[in-house]
Amino acid sequence: MFQANIDLDTAIPVEATAIPDVLFERGLYWASGRSGVVNLVAAHKWFNLAALKGRADAISMRQEVAAMMSDAEIATAQREARAWMTAH
Repeated sequence: MFQANIDLDTAIPVEATAIPDVLFERGLYWASGRSGVVNLVAAHKWFNLAALKGRADAISMRQEVAAMMSDAEIATAQREARAWMTAH
């Protein structure tokens, strides 16, 4: 039987420690249309977050996606990224 002790006082939610690779993968998911729908706003958001967490290649992916977006869409993606950072 599995037994473990978890210190709930120092435990951190998974979302708060999201690694850059996971954030980058989310960007690829939305940029590539793996879900059946390409969502450039979501892709930009996740690439932006991955870049902020240190994933260098996310910067070029974010720029590539941004080249296909309107200014309003980019602003929406940036707002969503800021909201995610605030919530997590």
